[in-house]
Amino acid sequence: MSTHARLSGLPVQIDSYDLAPLERDVSSEFTRHTTVIRMSGGGHEGVGEDVTYDALDHVALQDAGPILPLAGTWTLGSFGARIAELDLFPAEPVREVSRLYRRWAYESAALDLALRQASKSLAEALGRDPRPVTFVVSLRLGKPATLDPVRRRLDAYPNLRFKLDPTSDWTDELIAALVETAAIDSVDFKGFYKGTVVDQPPDPDLYRRVVTAFPDAWIEDPALTDETRAVLAGTEDRITWDAPIHSIADIEALPFPPKMVNVKPSRFGGLEALLDAYDYLAERGIGAYGGGQFELGPGRGHIQYLASLFHPDTPNDVAPTGYNVPDTPPGLPSSPLPPQPSETGFRWGE
Repeated sequence: MSTHARLSGLPVQIDSYDLAPLERDVSSEFTRHTTVIRMSGGGHEGVGEDVTYDALDHVALQDAGPILPLAGTWTLGSFGARIAELDLFPAEPVREVSRLYRRWAYESAALDLALRQASKSLAEALGRDPRPVTFVVSLRLGKPATLDPVRRRLDAYPNLRFKLDPTSDWTDELIAALVETAAIDSVDFKGFYKGTVVDQPPDPDLYRRVVTAFPDAWIEDPALTDETRAVLAGTEDRITWDAPIHSIADIEALPFPPKMVNVKPSRFGGLEALLDAYDYLAERGIGAYGGGQFELGPGRGHIQYLASLFHPDTPNDVAPTGYNVPDTPPGLPSSPLPPQPSETGFRWGE
């Protein structure tokens, strides 16, 4: 039985839903906006989080209100099919990929609600045991780039591990200082981002200096040009992919078979697409780690929960949100996160 088949027949009664805005300044020097979707039915509530990046899309959604025709009795399978038919945006999204992010918000809320109505946890429904979740903290190092964001966090949490976004202003001295920390598990070259605050054009010199300095680190999303391919030759087993991965077809279309990929649930959009991808990777012995989208609310717990069930021991970019704010507070949990599934539903730490 496929993983999705274990959930697709689960009934869910939806009476109504509402929307709640969240907002926070985060470490990549921008204000993050998300929208929590709360579905109600049969005396229970299910929650999901829309992690669309553009504030304009959240404003349009929240101004329009809960106008979608979602009320009724469904199965998770039929609800997913219904969501796929609807236009979830009252105005055209700034970015087309945001359609997937919003679909995940509605489907994850419905999953939570269905499980609560059935008095089951996600782990129970899937027949999997949650395990402690290894995590890394994803950071950019400012403009100009300095060691300070890493140093401040290590001073407070000496065993922390990192996934960093190298930028062309990384000096040899900064790279040497980062090597000295022995705390870098992954580097993300952001080679597929265009028109965002995290754009990093392909830079063969940067690639050479970074992949040489961190010979054991995973290399995420390099831009492959004639020049960068030459620099990356021989490192293919360390190269992983994130931004281009929205489906099994995207994994199959990669320039070479991967050893590892970043599975962000919101990038897959639908629950069926995500769970089928987990099955695909497991059948082919391809590793996976979870990725975050600067979730501010229940979406962070969702990705931690999925990591605990499907890939707990890899460098999951699912750190508690407190690590992503500029002034990291004291008392945050360390890696690995102990299993925290709720008794029912798709909740973590409640």
